[in-house]
Amino acid sequence: MTAVDDLRFRDAGPADVPALVELVTSAYRGDASRRGWTTEADLLDGSRIDPDVLLHDIARPHSRVLLAERDDVLLACAHVSDEDGAGYFGMFSVRPGLQGAGVGKALLAEAERVVRDEWRLPAMRMTVIDLRDELIAFYERRGYRRTGIKKPFPYGDPRFGIPLRDDLRFEVLEKTFRE
Repeated sequence: MTAVDDLRFRDAGPADVPALVELVTSAYRGDASRRGWTTEADLLDGSRIDPDVLLHDIARPHSRVLLAERDDVLLACAHVSDEDGAGYFGMFSVRPGLQGAGVGKALLAEAERVVRDEWRLPAMRMTVIDLRDELIAFYERRGYRRTGIKKPFPYGDPRFGIPLRDDLRFEVLEKTFRE
């Protein structure tokens, strides 16, 4: 049995919000995030996810917050939604001590399955801070390509963090399921 054979996937509900905020924060912010390789602690401080935004994502149509659990313990999460006729993947978080153990790859595959097979959308898109070369390489190994489309970072909106640099921006990555 591998580290991912006994994972269970389910959709989040409102009662999951406090645990999700803790998980997402631990994966991206502060000293706890430095145990994993997805940390943004040198780029951003403050919040990574706003509980009200998370509740909205859980409740709105064509949107799911997917959870990966083992023995009823939350290990990872991601948000998928139907945006402009393609899947959108975001809020991807794995407990820092489990990063690199296959949990994230399994959750990404589940998110792609939802978008491709259940929603029958032709592609999955995401935005990644374009300075995150190691993270972009992770997605490229899974079939995503850099589109060259850049989007501004939401400076001044503390719901997305407090920037520690003035050169942050996003790049859109995309994986096509069908031609």
